[in-house]
Amino acid sequence: MALARGLVDHINRAARRVPPWLIYLAGFGWSAWLLWEAASGALGADPVKGLERGLGKLGLQILVAVLCISPLRRHLGVNLIRFRRALGLTAFYYIAMHFVAWIVLDMGLLILQALGDIVKRPYVTIGMAGLVLMIPLALTSNDRMVRRLGAARWQRLQRLTYPAILLGSVHYIWQVKAWPLEPFLYLVAILALLALRFPAAPRRAAA
Repeated sequence: MALARGLVDHINRAARRVPPWLIYLAGFGWSAWLLWEAASGALGADPVKGLERGLGKLGLQILVAVLCISPLRRHLGVNLIRFRRALGLTAFYYIAMHFVAWIVLDMGLLILQALGDIVKRPYVTIGMAGLVLMIPLALTSNDRMVRRLGAARWQRLQRLTYPAILLGSVHYIWQVKAWPLEPFLYLVAILALLALRFPAAPRRAAA
């Protein structure tokens, strides 16, 4: 127990020395690397699809990391809360870039055709709904909006993260072919992390 507590204290001390802006730098740098890979043909025979999926998958992975923060603090004492805003905004950046890659590179800016796909293709509809839910989260992820909305209202707004990430995981499952295991593992992990965020209801005393 003492060893575990010492490890947690060491992690928390190390985390306090890491500036959150490094997350933005790493996020932008990795997206630039993905763009370079797409341009150089390193993403396979269909680099546009490879870029789209790479950006969307990274956005989903970062959202999963955001969901880990509260359970880590509540159940293990690991405090990474100072990185949550940077991770959330970086996740939104990747998901927005995923959308931009789709509408610019895949759809060729054919807006009417893109709107038709959003209406007709359920996996596109679900993905678009997840992106729309994340827009108010991104717009209010600053101290000024927290003060303007008030802490309680801002906290309620942040709960849009939960349906947004669920929609993102379903979008990922629906768009891949041959039903591989990986997208389902993301969904299971997300459901487990969401369950950890809410305390279990107290059991009723036996009659």
